[in-house]
Amino acid sequence: MSTARSYRPGLAFAVALASALATAGEAVAPKASIDVQYALCDTPANVERALALRRQGAPFDVYLFDTPALDLFGKGLRIRLRGTGKDAELTLKVADQDCAALPKDALPRGEGKCEYDLHGTRTAGALSVTRSVAANTAGELKAGTLALDKVLSPAQVATLKRTPGAWPLPPGIRPLGPARVQSYRAAAKPYAVDVSTLPAGERFIEISRKGPLANAERLRTEFESTLAKAGVAVCADQSAQAGNKLRALLRAQ
Repeated sequence: MSTARSYRPGLAFAVALASALATAGEAVAPKASIDVQYALCDTPANVERALALRRQGAPFDVYLFDTPALDLFGKGLRIRLRGTGKDAELTLKVADQDCAALPKDALPRGEGKCEYDLHGTRTAGALSVTRSVAANTAGELKAGTLALDKVLSPAQVATLKRTPGAWPLPPGIRPLGPARVQSYRAAAKPYAVDVSTLPAGERFIEISRKGPLANAERLRTEFESTLAKAGVAVCADQSAQAGNKLRALLRAQ
């Protein structure tokens, strides 16, 4: 994982937040939510101890899908299969979305959501569209014997068609994983922690908390203070972690 240093977004965060609020629009911003996320460059044991975390449920497997050149990632797309058996879910996530300007059919009831993500100093809308996947279908996707575009829901395909250069899907997409994920929570605390262990043993740790977009700066300040007081190391380069994880998964193939 990346070198850890004390992390302070400062002015860059304020500018990004102002831009996100302007994008959301005056009528939407009070209702819009934000997911404040930090990649942690620390050991799972230290994070668990410092934040008094408790395991949340059983570990589960996550597969990501992309080409060897990471074509989907380069277009701001993430396709993820998580869980096993009847609980498997296939999610398409599209970055850099204007949540206030999405077409009405972009968020089918029970299938989609759009919220703002804060990674480092960057705040941007992200659209997620999810469908349930049967156990046999999930198995074929993990084995690479079933083409991804044959499994996507109509809403997911429509989302890709609205995204420039995303449809049809590029050739060479393969399942990357599994990453074994263990979730943690702290009693009476608003944040959650996921520890992902990759096939070759690399570990990636992410902590997140949700709240109203309009309160993002306060949430960010409180969150950073909590991590600093606990002595938890935050990764210096927040923007690199998603790409680092994908490249590590590719190396394990």
